[in-house]
Amino acid sequence: MAQNINKKQPLNRNNVSVGDPFPIKVLQFGEGNFLRAFVEYAFQKLNQAIDFNAGIAVVQPIDRGMVSMLNDQDGLYTLFLKGLRKGQVIDQSELITNIVKGIDPYTQYDTYLALARESSLQFIISNTTEAGIAYQADDRVDMTPPTSFPAKLTRFLWERFEHFSGDPEKGLTIIPCELINYNADTLQKIILDYCNDWELGDRFKTWINTACTFHNTLVDRIVPGYPKDDIDAYLAELDYHDNLVVTAEAFFLWVIEGGADLKAKLPFDKTELDVKIVEDMQPYRTRKVRILNGAHTTMVPFSLLYGNTTVKETVDNEFTGDFVNKAIFDEIIETLDMDKTELQEFAHEVLDRFRNPFIKHQLADIALNSISKFKVRVLPSLLEYAQRKSALPAHLTFAFACLIRFYKGTWKGATLPVKDGADIVAYFENAWKENDYDKLVENVLGQVAFWDEDLNQVPNLSKAVATALKEIEEHGVEKGFKNFKESL
Repeated sequence: MAQNINKKQPLNRNNVSVGDPFPIKVLQFGEGNFLRAFVEYAFQKLNQAIDFNAGIAVVQPIDRGMVSMLNDQDGLYTLFLKGLRKGQVIDQSELITNIVKGIDPYTQYDTYLALARESSLQFIISNTTEAGIAYQADDRVDMTPPTSFPAKLTRFLWERFEHFSGDPEKGLTIIPCELINYNADTLQKIILDYCNDWELGDRFKTWINTACTFHNTLVDRIVPGYPKDDIDAYLAELDYHDNLVVTAEAFFLWVIEGGADLKAKLPFDKTELDVKIVEDMQPYRTRKVRILNGAHTTMVPFSLLYGNTTVKETVDNEFTGDFVNKAIFDEIIETLDMDKTELQEFAHEVLDRFRNPFIKHQLADIALNSISKFKVRVLPSLLEYAQRKSALPAHLTFAFACLIRFYKGTWKGATLPVKDGADIVAYFENAWKENDYDKLVENVLGQVAFWDEDLNQVPNLSKAVATALKEIEEHGVEKGFKNFKESL
């Protein structure tokens, strides 16, 4: 099959009918799978819905990337969406056509700066990984280019400011998509630091702060990316040969902080996409962290000890699926102050995503740094529930015990996929030398370095976790949970 597929015509604008390129309205830092399956898809839907006519210029943020591959295909590639929506299988594909050009600033620095002089440019989008929004003190204005993404952007904005003589109408809307909280606020602060370092003047800083706008975001879509193991099957569906196929789940959520001005600039309400432009995105971030990420972290040790290996197995299994469901709907949601109907709808979407038959999400892959993840994603729900209800949440408390048991490192003669810092692994190796469950749990819960507080101060928590731990050790997860729940 592969031999026949390779004989297909290459994907480019000459070989497929896609029309002329749009004017460049968006400068995007990053050419990876996520942006191509998320931002390009979003602007394509906006172009289709209201003739938004937004072309995207893609900047390679590091000195090794794939803009040359993009340019070889004239910016074209195929996006496959596969997943579940309200129990229905979604399996569709779309040719993405809105990338106008790719630029490597390490070899095309003048071309990169020339984009700053584009009158049609309105938006800056980025996803340079969580480490991308960082200050590097040795970046200088005369470097070609500066190393860090914020420094590259500062130099770009300076070029635009100078070219248009500080015209406030030529300010840009800056929407970073990196997975850190307050991503735009952090980026803006670093840009202003470079303004000071490089002595670019107060007028430029004022233009940054008043003519440009910075918008914090939350992005949510699972993007497995290039399907290397099944690429022949994907290419068999196409009339052309595509080297940049990207796959993603059907679910899509983009929360952007902004007001009426941003809604007018980006009328996503005219599309079917779930793009929420809101004054404060923190409730949505909390919702995602507590429900989606919290459910993941809750299930990992518990489900691995039960004998499952994937997320889908966990939610499909009668016992473990019911456990996760009740942890979400009866405990986590009870601690959140958003509209309950909206929270429940989001939770059902999360469970659909967990059941996605096209994604094999290994529990072992989610197990990385489970202690810190539990602190951020699960512990706030557990503590909030205990405070509001004056009782412990059975499922989250039992999951806490499973977490501690998981860090023992072995279960029924098999090695568990414990992946954490050497200091944390060593701590648990030593802690598990204690044979008294009450003392063991008291020690673990008292590790302020893990939890930012002494959890022994939470009424009945230490005793309950010790009871659960004893039940797990003596009776296994399923019977142990039944006995534990009856003991509360």
